[in-house]
This record gives sequence, structure tokens and C-alpha cells, in this order.
Amino acid sequence: MIQWWQILLLTLYSAYQICDELTIVSSAGSPVFAGFVSGLIMGDVATGLAIGASLQLMVLGVGTFGGASRIDATSGAVLATAFSIAQGIKPEIAVATIAVPVASLLTYTDVLGRFSTTFFAHRIDAAVERFDYKGIERNYLMGAIPWAASRAVPVLLALAFGGSLVESLVAGVEQVQWLANGLTLAGRMLPGLGFAILLRYLPLKRNLHYLAFGFAITAMLMVVYANIQGLGGAVASMLEPVNKLLPEDAAVAFSNNFKGLPMIGIAIVGIFLSVQHYKNSQRTVVAAPASSVESEEIEDDEI
Repeated sequence: MIQWWQILLLTLYSAYQICDELTIVSSAGSPVFAGFVSGLIMGDVATGLAIGASLQLMVLGVGTFGGASRIDATSGAVLATAFSIAQGIKPEIAVATIAVPVASLLTYTDVLGRFSTTFFAHRIDAAVERFDYKGIERNYLMGAIPWAASRAVPVLLALAFGGSLVESLVAGVEQVQWLANGLTLAGRMLPGLGFAILLRYLPLKRNLHYLAFGFAITAMLMVVYANIQGLGGAVASMLEPVNKLLPEDAAVAFSNNFKGLPMIGIAIVGIFLSVQHYKNSQRTVVAAPASSVESEEIEDDEI
């Protein structure tokens, strides 16, 4: 059961996240951040991060240009996390049955929010002609209302009235084992789909060596740290009989949690390559083109 204060906080966050994405851009509107906040509100941060990270990977290669709309994975992460924790739904099934359909449906409210703001845009144009600076500021801030409502209202209605519907839907899905297994598999495949979309739009043809290098570094670091984790487990098992002979306050504690180390190693390698690329770009002098007319061709890494 989702409590009223949890519904209120999730609704307020949903209203804020889209405004943050359009203005401040602090990453508070990203799916993984939405999973973290929703998990914190619902009391299970691990489940929230698992769902948010899955949706974040799914939309890695998805972007918008101009007035284009895309699926709202952030709101999908909010609802999937809330219902997954409140009703004990597996994260993979929550992603496939709740997050993805919600993210797709909220494309329509995104369009509604976009064209609703044109009302305030015309008022701003009129205020500019009158040199009404207060009117410009006021209408600019009021333009955030339809944007916030485009996310807050659907999330509020779903959390307040959709609990029984989601519960019956998931219960029916889990009774059909092959369907539940298929949705679980689909939920686990979505991050891979996100990577495939991202790789499709990256300039891989001329940077294939970097892709191979990153794959090799990842594989090697995972092997190295897996061995370190095994070594830590062996040391912990060796200390266990010693601790039995010692007083409780003198026991030697040992933690062998090395699960985050591969990503730390990859991040360090990434920072090193970024710094090297920056230094090389500072030293490189690009010659001016012979023609006075600047080329308007868009390179594949500028899309």
C-alpha cells in the first residue's frame, strides 16, 4: 500500500524533474536519479536504482531535437519503482509491464505540455513589445506549469487510483508462467537495446579501436577484481576460526566487498583518456579550409 505522503512526494518530484531537465539540467530528471529518489521515498533504494539504471541504459542513445518528443523513461521509473516496492513485484517485470508502457503513453502528455506553453510564449512576445519586463518574467515562470502538470497529473492519478489495476495485472501475468518469463527476459534485454541504439549513432567506423580497447579493459578488470574478491573470501574464511577463539570485542573483522571495483577501474581509465584527448586537442592546430565558403555538412559525430 502506497501512503498518501509517498504519493505527494512522488508527485512533487515528477513535477520538478521535467522542469529541471529543461532548465537547470542537474541530472535530477534522469531515470536513474528518479529510481534513486523513488526508492528513497518508498524505503528500498536498491530496487529503485535497479529499475532506474535499467531505464537509463535503455534511453542512452535516445535524444530529442527541436519539438520532437521521446518516451518519458523518468516517469516510468517513478511508477515502476513505487509499484514494485509497494506490491512486491520483481524489478524486471516492473520494467517490462509498467515502466515501458508508461514511458510510451506519457509521450502524449509531453506533446500536450509542449503546445500548451505556446500560450505563454505569445504573452511574452506581447510583453516584449510593451517593454514589460515583469510580464516577461511572470509568463516565463507560468510556462513551467503545463510542463510540470504533464508529468505530475499522470503520476498522481496512477499512484492514487492505479494500485488495484496494477496488482491485478501483475497477478494475472505471474499466473501465466511463459508470459512472466518472457517479460522478465525483455526487461533484462532493454539495457542491451539502449547500448545498441547508442552504438548505432556513435562514429564507430573511425573509432573502432577505442571500442575494442574499452571492451578489453573491461574484461581484464573484471577478471582481476573477481580474483581479488575470491582472495578476500579466502582470507575471511581463514579468520573465522581465529575469531571463534578470541573474545567478541577482539574479533578481527574483514570485509570482502569488491563488487564496485571494476567500474572504478574503468572510470579511472576513462578519465585518463579524456585528459589525453583534451591535451591533444589543445596542441592541435586546425588549418583553415581553402574555400571561403564554410562547409555545412554534418559529421557523424556531430549528430
